[in-house]
Amino acid sequence: MKTFFACLCLLNSLALGADRPNILVILVDDMGFSDIGCYGSEIPTPNLDALAAGGVRFTQFYNTARCSTTRASLMTGLYPHQAGMGYLDGLKLPESKGTHARLHDRCVTMAEVLGAAGYHTSIVGKWHLGQQNGTPPWERGFQRTATTQFGELYFPKERSKDACKWVYLDGRKVAADSPEVGSGEWYSTFMFTDWALKFLDDAKASGKPFFQYFAHGAPHFPLKAPKEVIAKYRGKYKIGWDKLREARHQKQIELGIVDAKWPLAPRPADVPAWDSLSEEDKDRYDLLMSIYAAMLDCVDQSVGRMIAGLKERGMFENTLIFFMSDNGGNAEGGPRGITQGPDLGGPDSSVFLGMTWATLNNTPFRRYKHFTHEGGISSPLIAHWPAGIPAARNGKLEHQPAHLIDIMATACDVTGAVYPGEFKGHKILPAEGLSLMPAIQGEPLHRVKPIFWMHEGNRAARTGPWKLVKKFKGPWELYNIDDDRTEQQDIITKFPALSQHLIRQWEDWAASSFIDEWIGEVRNDWGEERRPEGKGKAKKAP
Repeated sequence: MKTFFACLCLLNSLALGADRPNILVILVDDMGFSDIGCYGSEIPTPNLDALAAGGVRFTQFYNTARCSTTRASLMTGLYPHQAGMGYLDGLKLPESKGTHARLHDRCVTMAEVLGAAGYHTSIVGKWHLGQQNGTPPWERGFQRTATTQFGELYFPKERSKDACKWVYLDGRKVAADSPEVGSGEWYSTFMFTDWALKFLDDAKASGKPFFQYFAHGAPHFPLKAPKEVIAKYRGKYKIGWDKLREARHQKQIELGIVDAKWPLAPRPADVPAWDSLSEEDKDRYDLLMSIYAAMLDCVDQSVGRMIAGLKERGMFENTLIFFMSDNGGNAEGGPRGITQGPDLGGPDSSVFLGMTWATLNNTPFRRYKHFTHEGGISSPLIAHWPAGIPAARNGKLEHQPAHLIDIMATACDVTGAVYPGEFKGHKILPAEGLSLMPAIQGEPLHRVKPIFWMHEGNRAARTGPWKLVKKFKGPWELYNIDDDRTEQQDIITKFPALSQHLIRQWEDWAASSFIDEWIGEVRNDWGEERRPEGKGKAKKAP
C-alpha cells in the first residue's frame, strides 16, 4: 500500500509540474480479443507485443459492442446513451433522450478536458460521432484533425460510399485522392500515421504536452490491404479455423490471458467444420483471413512507426499509450462472409470476413460485435508508460475488470486535468469511470457500482465475478466469470435472489441513464442488421 501512495504522489507531482505525461490512445476497429500476438494470435504483431512486454495487459477490459457507442464512451467517460450516442450516428430518434446520432451537450470529450488543461490535442482516423449532425471533432476540442466521417476509407481511389471519399483536414473537406491528403497510392493506415507524426511535431513545437487519439479504420469492412502484405499470409490459413481456435486457446492459457478451466466455446452450428469444406472453399476462406491478417499487420507497422517517432522526438518515456478495440470480431456477412468485385482486398472490392473467422477472432468466447456476451464486448487493453509504470510491472497481466468509461478518469488522474461540472454553459453529467492507475500499479480498483451495457436491446451488468446478460427479447442469463468466462453454464436458476438484485440494478441504471427501449428486430446469430425505422416515440426501457 505504501508503494501505491508513493505512486500517487509521483503522479500528482507530474500532473502539477512541467513533466505532465503525453497521452496517445490507439483504437482499432472490429478486432477480436485474440487477434494480436500477446493475446494469443498467430498473426505477428511485434510492435504491439513489445508495448505489452514493457507495460501492462488487461485481460478483462470491456467495450460497448459497437463502433459509435464505444467512441462515445471512450471520449466522454460516460455510457453511450448518456453521451447521446445510444446507437450509430445514422439513427436519430427525435423524442429520445439517449439516441441523438451526435454527442450531446451534457458531455465533454477528453480533448475538451485536456485542451482546457493546456494540452495540444489532435485526432487522426475515424470519428463516427455525429459529424453530419453537428458534432465534428474540430468542434469538440481537437485542435488538429485529419479524419474521416465514419471510416471505410483505405485507398485514395476506390469503390465506396460518397461519404467515405473525403478526409477532413482541420475541418476542411478534402477529396481523398487530393495530394493534400497524401502522396502516391497510399494505404490509409500508413497515410494517417504520417498525419499523426506531423501532429506530434506540431505538439513539440507548441511546447505543450499532447493528447492524440489515433482511431484506425482497420480491420473494419470492406477488408482491404496492400497486395504485398496480403501475399505474406496466403496459404497460412488453410489449416482452418478449428485448429487455429484450439491453438489460440492453448496459447492464451500459456500466456495467462485465460484460465485453463474455462472451456473453449463450441463452434457455432452455422460454422461448418473446416475438414468438411471443398478445396475451392478452403482457398476462398484462406484469402478472406489473409486480407484480415494483412490489415492487422499494417496496424502493427503503424504502431511501430509511432513508437519510433516518439523516441526520435524525445517523447516516448513520458507518453502513456493505450491500445484497444471498439468491439469484438464482426460476424456480419454471415457464415460465408462477402466477396464482391475484382481483385479481392483491392480498392474496388467489397470483402466481409464473416462468422466463420470471426469465431476465431473472438477466441475463446461466444458471440460477436453487437452482442453483450463476452465475444462482443471483450477487448485487449495495453497500457504502456515508461516514466509512470514501475519496471516491476512490465509484462504483467491485470485481471481486474475495466471499461472504456475508465479512460477519461485515468487521463484526468495522470494529467491533473479537472473534469468539469459545467462546460460552455451546459451542465455536464458526472463521469462514470475510475482511474485505472491503481490497477496498472498492481493495486485494487475498489469499483463500487456494476459495469452496465445496453446495445440494440442486448444488455448486461458485471459486478465482481457475476455477469448478468440478456440477448434482445431473450431470457436473462447469469454467469460466474471467475469460473466460466466463456459463458457455458447459465446458473440463473441457482441464484434467484442475486439475479433479481442485479436485474433491478440494471433497470435502475437504465431509468437514470437515458436508455430507450430498443425498437428494432431481433438479430440473427451473426448480427445481420435489420435497422429500426426510427419512427414514432422512443420508449423508456422497461
